[in-house]
Amino acid sequence: MQNKVKVILGVIGADCHAVGNRILEHAISTAGFEVVNLGVLVKQEEFVNAAIETDAKAILVASLYGHGEIDCRGLRDRCHEAGIGDILLYVGGNLVVGKTDFTAVKDKFIAMGYERVYAPGTLPEEVIEDLMKDMKERGYCA
Repeated sequence: MQNKVKVILGVIGADCHAVGNRILEHAISTAGFEVVNLGVLVKQEEFVNAAIETDAKAILVASLYGHGEIDCRGLRDRCHEAGIGDILLYVGGNLVVGKTDFTAVKDKFIAMGYERVYAPGTLPEEVIEDLMKDMKERGYCA
């Protein structure tokens, strides 16, 4: 990509799982995106503020400790309130506690306003493929 599309990446809430976050950062950067990695223990406000400050086109949220449903609820509303309601929201990881059918989990997060929801163990290549497709559809890259 000539003009690199900026994306925000981070692990939300009280979650401190950093390894997958770093792997995603490397893979997405290598694919040609400019990644602003907020790291771990990121509050919703930090995602929104970083997206505004950098003119990012997507926010990629990870949650591995099972409380993603709680931590991610309301992020789309915060984006609307901040004037970036059309930003792409992706989320992935161990989003709920316990064994839950992923289709139900995905439906729940789609209803919360996330465009893409990834199951535990999703490979970075799938995220990158979706990111490229969504960016092209929105005209952010060729």
